[in-house]
Amino acid sequence: MDKVPVRVDGRFRLGDILGYGSYAVVYRAWNIILDDAVAVKLETIMHSSSVQHEYKILKHLEGGVGIPRALWFGRESTYYTLVLELLGPSLHNLFLAHNGKFSLETVANLGDQLLSHLKYIHSYGYVHGNIKPQNIVMGLGDLKHTAFIIDFGVAKEFWDTSTSVHIPFCQGRRLTGTPAFTSINNHLGSLTYMLIYFLQGSLPWLTSDEEKLSSSSILERKVNTTIEDLCRGIPVEFATMLIYTCSLAFSEDPDYSHLSSLLSALSTCMLDLDQPDAHITHSALSSNEPRVIEAVPPCPPLRRSSCV
Repeated sequence: MDKVPVRVDGRFRLGDILGYGSYAVVYRAWNIILDDAVAVKLETIMHSSSVQHEYKILKHLEGGVGIPRALWFGRESTYYTLVLELLGPSLHNLFLAHNGKFSLETVANLGDQLLSHLKYIHSYGYVHGNIKPQNIVMGLGDLKHTAFIIDFGVAKEFWDTSTSVHIPFCQGRRLTGTPAFTSINNHLGSLTYMLIYFLQGSLPWLTSDEEKLSSSSILERKVNTTIEDLCRGIPVEFATMLIYTCSLAFSEDPDYSHLSSLLSALSTCMLDLDQPDAHITHSALSSNEPRVIEAVPPCPPLRRSSCV
């Protein structure tokens, strides 16, 4: 790896490494002008740049709840550089801190938030392409209860802006994303797999040596795993979600209100993952009361203030 610059754009002083991606390294950094912390993603300059692609998409999505703010993009030394707002821990790390399981209320709340975020992303004609626990992080400060979707490096447009139609299905296209959470046919299925993983503590195609099976082996296990086996012991709403998302045709517009109603029936809480042993606050649900699933109107795309 080439020598890492001490500063980026003259104002962002690099600190410790926060994480690694397929092509980039993420650093904690300090804005010496505004005196606040940021995240800086460095990628060695190549013919194509995933961080440049990510910057373009984040600017299109700018202002959406759960969408990281992209603060600057440019070249620094031998690196493409993307500066982002600093966010909190990933769901992967929080999941491990909670001994490998989240409560039902936490999972339902996360699912409802992420469904709204994905609807917003889809409304701009994009699919994220790599929904997994490592790519969902919590906010900081006033946004500590908000889940954010990060790493748009493999996100793709599914809407042809020149013709205003859905892109055609391409048989045999190479798999993108992480095989363990990639849905057999769509990205809302990936969200459902992840929610089930948080409830069950694992998935049938995950081994103790995480995600070391080949993509073909994981796909084979997915095909051979019944929904009954996958959802055993958890509320039927998750099986209903999986059946619905797996039934969607490639170009079919999802019924977000249907999925939201399933999660809203289970989510009556404020998400709080500050401490490893912390419990979320929620209204008491009597086990003797039948759980009634009521349709709720789809939420319009939510936007944040554009102030940095």
